[in-house]
Amino acid sequence: MNSAVAVERFDVGSALAHLGSHGYAVIPDVLSAPEVADVVERLWEARDESERRGIPTYIPGLDPNASNVRVFNLIDLDPVFADLIQHPVADAVAAGVLGDDYIVSNFTANIARPGSESMVLHSDQAIVAPEPWLAPWSLNVIWCLCDLRRENGATRFAPGSQRYQTAAELPGDLAEQMVPFEAPAGSIVAMEGRMWHTSGANVTADEDRPLLFGYYTKPFVRPQWNFSVGLGHDTQGRFSPQMRYRLGLDIVLNIPAPS
Repeated sequence: MNSAVAVERFDVGSALAHLGSHGYAVIPDVLSAPEVADVVERLWEARDESERRGIPTYIPGLDPNASNVRVFNLIDLDPVFADLIQHPVADAVAAGVLGDDYIVSNFTANIARPGSESMVLHSDQAIVAPEPWLAPWSLNVIWCLCDLRRENGATRFAPGSQRYQTAAELPGDLAEQMVPFEAPAGSIVAMEGRMWHTSGANVTADEDRPLLFGYYTKPFVRPQWNFSVGLGHDTQGRFSPQMRYRLGLDIVLNIPAPS
């Protein structure tokens, strides 16, 4: 994975403007086709290693059936995922929405295999912070490892739903308002945490829909994953002081390291 990316060529400023007005943005061509293929191969290997470690890849109650494959603790399973969570484009978008002192809350994969169904409708910020949701305190960066479309289970979202500040404001027909994200393989879809969404159903006969979800938050929001426990000593030793701060690996936790 090439970490020396010229962020300027991705027009992050326009993406941030679209995020501000629409709650999401699609940035294409962040990964090349060979990079996508490499990450997909390593994702399946990470799935196998996760199961070997005793971490289930199907979570009853979270996903409707075992055709939804989830892989947790990605950063510890392969260095490629450590590269992606701190990718310059993802970093620029996260900093633009959340501020330079953002932290990493979680990094997981969701592979929707043929026959997978839609999970419960939710917003990521509603999971980690109580209402009212007055501002974006979290952001999901979705790595598209295939062409994302309705038929293969593209993430579905309710346009404009990031503006709801309480659960009482949610309309009764919110599920009917869902539309799928569409993006080519190698893109990222940046979605602010207040957007209400769900996974789509994969109705194809033989097409997997692998996605990675890098979840970033304001530093005062409790992270979903305990990286101090989840990341092995060797993995932790590869990170810069800034990334150690973002992952909460040092004694000061969410106090940024001096620049």
